Amino acid sequence: MVDWIQLLPMFLLVFVRMLAFLMTMPLFSYRNIPAMFKVGIALFLAWILTFSLEPEIILFDGTYVILIMKEVLVGLMVGLIAMVLLYAIQAAGAFIDVKIGFLIANIVDPQTGAQSPLIGSYLYTFALLFMLATNGHHLLIDGMYYSYQFIPLNQPFLNVSDENMIELIATTLNTMFIIAFQMAFPLVGSLFLVDVALGMVSRAVPQMNVFVVGMPLKILVGLPLLMIFMGVFFMSVSYLFERMLETMRAMMAILGGT
Repeated sequence: MVDWIQLLPMFLLVFVRMLAFLMTMPLFSYRNIPAMFKVGIALFLAWILTFSLEPEIILFDGTYVILIMKEVLVGLMVGLIAMVLLYAIQAAGAFIDVKIGFLIANIVDPQTGAQSPLIGSYLYTFALLFMLATNGHHLLIDGMYYSYQFIPLNQPFLNVSDENMIELIATTLNTMFIIAFQMAFPLVGSLFLVDVALGMVSRAVPQMNVFVVGMPLKILVGLPLLMIFMGVFFMSVSYLFERMLETMRAMMAILGGT
């Protein structure tokens, strides 16, 4: 029987990884979630995981600082790779805003504190609500638990120099832009046809100012199309969540050297 005092170093390492996860992962990392709440959730998850995993006796020696740094890097890297894929929604919103004319009205996202496109923030909010409705946040927490199968606590170093890591990062960025283009293509393609029609009208009726007529016309056409597009958007978001979980699992496998 292992005394709980002997599990204290293990508990601290689990807590560091959980806290690093929550600081970068989607939904948990936003500024409007109090820091005290994040620390409390990390403590709660660390307490459960410490007694759910196989007990390990870890000593407070010279390698303990290396283990703490390793746990921080694991949480930050896996959470960041998930956020990179989720930013495909913001990129798709930016593509739509360029065509519909909303890009000149960027807003400050209260979740991240950065400027974001108007349609991008709108779609991103629906994506988060969809993730909550389908229990996607449970899968993220489940991924935290299974991360210890790929990257054990007593492993002092991460396999970051593997060539597969560079390939995974490049593939993730490529996938993000492909999914963003697929999300934005129905609206961008439809609004491109509106531009073509306005160009034909400007040639037929030179007296009409297409710059004055084009902006409200694109908004009038774009907003109803956006409502029709939402069904396809949720299909793309579902695929995006699947790729996000697969990428997180691949990242943990590479870091653990498995």
